[in-house]
Amino acid sequence: MLPPFLFLTRCERFLLAMKHASSTALDRLEPILRELRKRPLKEKSRGAFYCGSRAFLHFHEDGDQFFADVRLKGDDFDRYPATTKVEQAALLKKVDAALK
Repeated sequence: MLPPFLFLTRCERFLLAMKHASSTALDRLEPILRELRKRPLKEKSRGAFYCGSRAFLHFHEDGDQFFADVRLKGDDFDRYPATTKVEQAALLKKVDAALK
């Protein structure tokens, strides 16, 4: 019998393999973290934000690239790039729209 992992798409395997952002990575993400702290979210641990009692947003790193997993609607997280200032601004717009 083949392991279930083999039946995932290449994209799904990539998403599963990405690690959560380390403390060093979060240091580099501090500007967007400061912006997120201005929103009606609770930061339960550094870089992990909750909306009420539900996990809402956290970060991953892959080399020099950063990504945010955000629960904009429903039960699933969507992954967005969060490396550049432009990507971070777009992410904040999505967060603000979801929080309205």
